[in-house]
Amino acid sequence: MPATRTRRWKSVAWATAAVLVGLTAPALTASSAAATTTDYDSTYYKNAIGKTGASLKSSLHTIISSQTKISYDAVWDALKVTDQDPNNSNNVILLYSGVSRAKSLNGGDTGDWNREHVWAKSHGDFGTATGPGTDLHHLRPADVTVNSIRGDKDFDNGGSSVSNGGGSLTDSDSFEPRDADKGDVARMILYMAVRYDGGDGFPDLEPDEKVNNGSAPYIGKLSVLKQWNDEDPPSAFEEKRNQVIYDTYQHNRNPFIDHPEWVDAIW
Repeated sequence: MPATRTRRWKSVAWATAAVLVGLTAPALTASSAAATTTDYDSTYYKNAIGKTGASLKSSLHTIISSQTKISYDAVWDALKVTDQDPNNSNNVILLYSGVSRAKSLNGGDTGDWNREHVWAKSHGDFGTATGPGTDLHHLRPADVTVNSIRGDKDFDNGGSSVSNGGGSLTDSDSFEPRDADKGDVARMILYMAVRYDGGDGFPDLEPDEKVNNGSAPYIGKLSVLKQWNDEDPPSAFEEKRNQVIYDTYQHNRNPFIDHPEWVDAIW
């Protein structure tokens, strides 16, 4: 079962009413992601609690790098468990479109679902190698056609509607997931940036502020991903998925699902 979570929402200071003619109250800004506590804070995350910035990122890297790796072929069956439709055990929920589709329709033809690398393979040149190429924390089932439209584009706001994309948008160099998946995408990308830092034979993956990054080990846009993390907090589906990966497959966690406020603490 997912870990027990409690939230301590950051307070927003409200201006007192102006009593003099001509005075105006200062504008209010949106609060950042909620601070959280989980059952794992005193165990799994104990060496990260209380840290910020580079120190927090380094601690989380050490923690989540202890994982069991699976093959690319094994990803097919794993996704049928991690992304199972909670209302239909014969189906999976597809990223970007939100469609519920039969588990048996995995493949490469139109109407099938395939294995989407949210951190696109070309943005790090890791292909399907065991490690970043097979890491379930950023691999999701997606409609073959929608996945092809996303391709290896960076993430940003704007564009034209993606056909059968559930509200997703795209233009020549970026992709905007539907609202319900924006936070998921942000937390998957930032997990990859912490997990793969160049010290284990793979590229040092980092988010930046550019689009059209090509094959460099970067992906954008960081400011937009941070916004999506705040606007679309972890859902029950996302939390359960994190737990299944931890319990059954990789035995590591995406810390930004457990602690979305750590995004702002690091970046």
